[in-house]
Amino acid sequence: MASSQTELLAEKLIPTIDFGLLVNGTPDQRSGMVQILAKACEDWGFFMLLNHGIPNRLSDEMLEAFTVLFGMSYDEKVSYMGGHVLDPIRIGTGFNSKTDLDMCWKHYVKIFVHPEFHSVTKPLNFRDISKDYSECTRAIGLELLKAIWEGLGMEESHINEALKLSSCFQNLTGNLYPPYQNPDIKFGFVPHSDHGLLTLLYQNGVDGLQIKHQNRWVSVKPLPNSIMVNTCDHLEIVTNGKYKAVLHRVLLNTEVARMSVATTIGPSLDAIVEPIPDLVNEDFPAVFRGMKYRDYLEQQQSNSLVEKDCTNLNGPDINHRTFIVD
Repeated sequence: MASSQTELLAEKLIPTIDFGLLVNGTPDQRSGMVQILAKACEDWGFFMLLNHGIPNRLSDEMLEAFTVLFGMSYDEKVSYMGGHVLDPIRIGTGFNSKTDLDMCWKHYVKIFVHPEFHSVTKPLNFRDISKDYSECTRAIGLELLKAIWEGLGMEESHINEALKLSSCFQNLTGNLYPPYQNPDIKFGFVPHSDHGLLTLLYQNGVDGLQIKHQNRWVSVKPLPNSIMVNTCDHLEIVTNGKYKAVLHRVLLNTEVARMSVATTIGPSLDAIVEPIPDLVNEDFPAVFRGMKYRDYLEQQQSNSLVEKDCTNLNGPDINHRTFIVD
């Protein structure tokens, strides 16, 4: 497990963003938050979001609804198991149930909730809760992206059009990490980065999340009522590597279960994602080629997860230099 020194580093240095000041503050307050956000994306690829406006009741109801879903019988869940990676509802284990049963000790439910909303039929309240939660997190994610484009000096409408964010892809995932005492398996989730632009994470208060910062693993202890946000592969691609997709992992707890709800905000599945032209020049040539988000997602989700290997899917052709995996 992480040392107390590592945990102290996390508590003191992990950036925090006041969402209330970002969207409702004075021009000077917003400008200050945009600058902090830009530095967080560049230096950490991770930050805690405060005053985000999601009612605590709704977040807890979302966790509870996933808890009930995980506890349902095999017969009630089997129709969602073993499907294609682009099926709108999938229940499984590990990262990819077909390739890495021994790598991770976790159960998941992955549901596509935008641009078309999907839901399981049980528990009966799952549809209403997940719809409300998804709408709240999507609005927050799009506001954060607006501020990120502003911090980069990019025209919001241009970037949104290029990524087709009006029909952005949003995935809602429930993760369950049961307690486990086998010394041969210490990870609930191995080191990896996420597809998409941003991931918003809410958890049940059980520690285990670590992020890689300056070549060391840092344990994350979320502040009360905060949402944890990390930058993802496609934000790294559009910024031509200026903002890195942060590597993170989950350590297992030997006594209690850890649960989390993750929301991924990505481009439209049909958008071709490539570096923003304004961030490409002779000094900083493009390190990624354009690739349709749908194709990237299918490739990543169909294979075992090994750190940031999948980012090489957008690697060099004859006009692009090699991307170096962290």
